[in-house]
Amino acid sequence: MFAVKLGRRGVLYLLAGVGVAAISYLTLDRRAQPSEELEVDVVSTGLTAPWSLVFLSYDEALFTMRNGVVNYLDMGRGRVEEVGVVNVASVGEAGLLGAAVKGERLYLYYTYRKGSMLVNRVSSFSHSGGLDDEAIIIDGIPGGTIHDGGRIRFGPDGMLYITTGDAGNPENSQNINSTGGKILRLKPDGSIPGDNPFPNSPVYSLGHRNPQGLDWQRETGLLFSTEHGPTGEGGRFANDELNLIRAGGNYGWPVVVGDEIREPYIPPLLSSGFDTWAPSGCSFYYGPIEDWRGSLFIACLRGEHLRRVAIGPGPSVSHHEKLFQSEYGRLRDVVEGLDGQLYILTSNRDGRGVPRQGDDRILRIGARG
Repeated sequence: MFAVKLGRRGVLYLLAGVGVAAISYLTLDRRAQPSEELEVDVVSTGLTAPWSLVFLSYDEALFTMRNGVVNYLDMGRGRVEEVGVVNVASVGEAGLLGAAVKGERLYLYYTYRKGSMLVNRVSSFSHSGGLDDEAIIIDGIPGGTIHDGGRIRFGPDGMLYITTGDAGNPENSQNINSTGGKILRLKPDGSIPGDNPFPNSPVYSLGHRNPQGLDWQRETGLLFSTEHGPTGEGGRFANDELNLIRAGGNYGWPVVVGDEIREPYIPPLLSSGFDTWAPSGCSFYYGPIEDWRGSLFIACLRGEHLRRVAIGPGPSVSHHEKLFQSEYGRLRDVVEGLDGQLYILTSNRDGRGVPRQGDDRILRIGARG
């Protein structure tokens, strides 16, 4: 006698007597559309693998491209001007990646060559000065042609948070003395906050494979991060993750993946299971579309969609859905603008996508009218 049961985080189980066997990691995918009619505008076209978008004002932004170029964007006119170029090693997944702004300083995460090695660093620049006054914030982050992490954001506490990948070496993630496979937390000048979970260490959490998204829930201050699951390591695949990040938490890579439960590792809030999303940038939304307000949006690369995740009490995932499946190809970043609309970067010219006419693009999503 068999029965099926939908467990927590959307895992479908087959029950047979007293035995329980997971038969598939199905995700809750309710495709309810918002009551408002959506409008998608093309803000900019003809870009080359844009990676990160940060806002200076309601209609001004800066964005990075993986080849090392930083651009200024006048969104009202759709005008793009080059701010400067960083000397990067743009190979594979490496290059100019994340960006964040604090005051007059632009913070950039990028890969460079040090002899025969690839290394990542974060530096700050005056964004009105042509990127000619670099101040190194942190250096020596393990780099590689894969798994460079790269998202940087300032938190509500004023600290700089940095996602780093394992750089193709899974052992980095569990090594507390390595900055690879971590989320780091620093003061804006690069010094280590006294309340970090590990004394005299920039490490805020560990056990990450390739985290590429960070954002905070406004009403609680909780930090969420997206992370790419395995692509064959140890015979394991998929299991992309959305994690609730706790100070000092260990998220298990490479010991556990996805919904595996094993102490002391922290399981994800949401796993893609057997599906592959390749989640990158993420952003909470508090704009005018009522049905979306408070949701976390995730830009998905291989999955080629924008995923909306409704976060409920606990916190927990109350439901999630795909939006714009395959309409715009690979999506690298999603950010809520100061105008309350969502801005998306496509990534179809990153060597893994199929470029379409006008790629790559910056898109703006809002309510029609």
